[in-house]
Amino acid sequence: MLAKIINLPKFEDPRGNLSFIEENNHIPFKIERTYWIYDVPGGEVRGGHAFKKQQEFIVALSGSFDVVIDNGKEKQTYSLNRSYYGLYVPAGLWRQMQNFSTNSLALVLSSTHYNSNDYIYEYQQFLKYKAAL
Repeated sequence: MLAKIINLPKFEDPRGNLSFIEENNHIPFKIERTYWIYDVPGGEVRGGHAFKKQQEFIVALSGSFDVVIDNGKEKQTYSLNRSYYGLYVPAGLWRQMQNFSTNSLALVLSSTHYNSNDYIYEYQQFLKYKAAL
């Protein structure tokens, strides 16, 4: 399965809009960990790895950034710039985040607790992992 954009509920109100995420409802996994990426200097790239088991859901709570998804054969770029949708990233895909705008805030919901053994940091190792599946 490739990554996909998932629209979230959006309640519009003159006082300000509200959106939310429910595990196993809006996203296809139970949330085990939440982290956020912020204060990224101009031109920096985050990510550049894959996960063997971890699934993620990435939302641009503020500002904008691009997520480049690579399945080992093709790449696709998703531009995230609204807080009422996010990008679902299944396990087994290489992902990189780039083009962060000033004051951007990326929220990442994860299906697993942190486990350094789940990460694949070398692209050639990722390609070997994909070929063995």
